[in-house]
Order: sequence, then C-alpha cells, then structure tokens
Amino acid sequence: MHTVLQIWGGTAYLLHKICLSRAERSANHAANRRWRLCSWTVYLAGLPAWVAVFLAERNWIAATVESGGAPALVVGLIIALRGHGSEPRWLDHLARFAVVLGLGASLLDFGGITTVNQLIELAIAAGFLMGTYLLAKDRMNGYFWFLLGNVSCSTLMGIQGYHILMLQQGVSLAFVIDAYRMRRRNQAGQRA
Repeated sequence: MHTVLQIWGGTAYLLHKICLSRAERSANHAANRRWRLCSWTVYLAGLPAWVAVFLAERNWIAATVESGGAPALVVGLIIALRGHGSEPRWLDHLARFAVVLGLGASLLDFGGITTVNQLIELAIAAGFLMGTYLLAKDRMNGYFWFLLGNVSCSTLMGIQGYHILMLQQGVSLAFVIDAYRMRRRNQAGQRA
C-alpha cells in the first residue's frame, strides 16, 4: 500500500511542479491560466496520498499542514478560475488553524519538540504553507518557500524509507527552479 501511496502522491505533486513551470513559460494569459488550473487540480488530487503517508509515520505537523493546506490550494484554484480578489477569506483562516492544530498534536504526542523529524516537519510546514499561499496569490517568492519544503520533505522521506517520494521531491526541485527563473525573466521583460 505504501508503494501505491508514494506513486499516487509523488506523481500528482511532480505534475503540480511541472504545470507551474509550464504556466510560467506560457506566452499568453489563456495558456497560463490553463496550466495554473491544472497545477492546483493535480495538487489537490495528490493530497490524500501525502496525508496518509504522513499519518502512517506519525508526522502530525506535516499531516495536518497538508490537510490544512487544502484551503490554500482551493484559493489558488479559485484565483486561477476567477482572478484575484474572488477568494473567500475564511479559507485563509482555516489554513492557519491547521498549522496550530498540527503543531499542538505533535507537541502532545512527542512531549514537545523532541525529534529531528519534528524539526524537519516544521521546515516542510513553512515551505508548503508559505509557498502555496504566496503562489496562490501569484507572488514569485513562493518558489523559494517551495524549495525549502521540497528539500525538507525529501530529507524526511529518505529518513523514513519512502524512496519514491524522496526522489520525486528531488526531481521537483528542477521544475521549481525553472518556474522561478521564468517568472523572473518575464517580470524583467515587462519592466524593460
């Protein structure tokens, strides 16, 4: 079952990063919009698999952050569909609540921050939530946060023996870097 979850979650998240990269490479608004819609949709499709893996390993922070990140993903999807300013504010509040819930569950279960895995989970949480939130709001610096999340998640998955997910996170880095470089180049071209 773990292999199925790794392939499901890993494939969806890798496709998310590929779609973000393609969106940044799009020459027109309509293509950019289609790639962003695809990006947020496949991200949501992979979410249950990742949550199941994190729960199986008692990675409470990562599991609840991933679950609570769903509202941020929906915000990205809504913005891709309708444009900025159309997203419900309660989704932002729900995502923030999930972080507090996950941190509380982890502190309770482990009696504080007592493991290296918890520290890695905090880095995953920061990278995932900030990256998703900022990219949903169409802010370029979200890619830096995704880098933190990818490296941290790859490290945790390697430690816990989920080698397919570790590899997927590593490959995703190339697409995150490409998307950032394209966005930066496009913004520089618009200013010129």
